[in-house]
Amino acid sequence: MQHAIVTGGSSGIGKAIAVLLAKEGVNISIIARRPEVLDIAKTEISAAAIHAEQQVHCYVADVSVRAQIETAIEQSIQSLGAPDLLITSAGIAHPGYFEELPLEIFEKTMAVNYFGSLYAIKSALPAMQKKQQGRIVILSSGAALIGLYGYTAYGSSKFALRGLAESLRGELKCSGIGVSIVYPPDTDTPQLVAENLTKPEETKLITGSAKTWSAEAVAIEILTGIKRNNFVIAPGLEIKLLQVLHSLIAPILNWYFDKLVKKVRSH
Repeated sequence: MQHAIVTGGSSGIGKAIAVLLAKEGVNISIIARRPEVLDIAKTEISAAAIHAEQQVHCYVADVSVRAQIETAIEQSIQSLGAPDLLITSAGIAHPGYFEELPLEIFEKTMAVNYFGSLYAIKSALPAMQKKQQGRIVILSSGAALIGLYGYTAYGSSKFALRGLAESLRGELKCSGIGVSIVYPPDTDTPQLVAENLTKPEETKLITGSAKTWSAEAVAIEILTGIKRNNFVIAPGLEIKLLQVLHSLIAPILNWYFDKLVKKVRSH
């Protein structure tokens, strides 16, 4: 029976992926910070299981704290074996004007989004390499394809994940391990709710025309991409076009974004 480790698996896209994997008969390990939220997620994921012998394990860890995520992944491997899938879904976002954002926000965002994924990969990789199989799925963002107004902290961390995935792909292919990078669009999750609390008006105008996806719809796209062994998983036409054409269309998009910012500033 396959084993999937999902960081940030207690809510949002991570939980939606875990539920879908449970419906396919996979053993699940979810890792997140809050025990009470983990317990609720475990109940939901367990209810989706199709075999009596399937297991869902929960581990409390802050992915930005190296020792905690290393311990959680070590325990999950001891319990259920090397992961066939490692999905790094834990992330935070705190939009705002660059000059107003304290450095601590930049540091925390990079610690969770980038280093949280890096620590998880480093921890799980030796066991995966020993089996010479498996796939690492890194959740980045559509904000990693073009810099967006108000996302100086978040976008930078997601661009870093893109660089990590693109570099890792070639290295790990020789070990029989696949890598996928996911660029989700705006998704109806607790993170998006938190983002909207600090999102500048200019950013709301820029991102407001884009469709907001459900976590389950994004999860379905991700699992489809995994089964196809896709390196890039870009849900929806808008993100697909941006992923393929971003270098060509960036000047046009930047012109349009600047126009929207000017509109807000003129009021």
